[in-house]
Amino acid sequence: MKSLQETYAPNSICFGCGPANDRGLRIRSFAVSPTEAHAEFAPEKYQEAFPGMVNGGIIGALLDCHSNWTACYALMKQANLSEPPCTVTADFHVKLKAPTPSNQKIILKARAVELKEDRAKIEAELYTLQSDGTEKLCATCSGTFVAVKPGHPAYHRWS
Repeated sequence: MKSLQETYAPNSICFGCGPANDRGLRIRSFAVSPTEAHAEFAPEKYQEAFPGMVNGGIIGALLDCHSNWTACYALMKQANLSEPPCTVTADFHVKLKAPTPSNQKIILKARAVELKEDRAKIEAELYTLQSDGTEKLCATCSGTFVAVKPGHPAYHRWS
């Protein structure tokens, strides 16, 4: 199954979510409703801050990109468009709740909590999948993501 990124921006070079960036994180977000998306990510050793724990910047990039895709998808659905508008991060705030082990799968969940014509407020969580199948909350994020207009440097970044 194709992710939102692979479906709508296969040539994107974004470090966090660009399918065309061989050295990026290549997050794959999947819509679970018109306003919510989930993703899974397997961290690698080189993404550690110290032995066994994922770097906070990587955590921020995961939450930022996944939230951005949740926002553009929700805006697309709200406006009944065939493609999502190109959105950028206006602000995002990450709270690191617990160390994030690099040897466990990461689960990202994000949802639109407020939609306007050209922007979405998103709340997201980053969990690790425990050996018993439960999820442990490691970080939260809230942010605003805005659809850009022609003339903005990111306007054509997904095409």
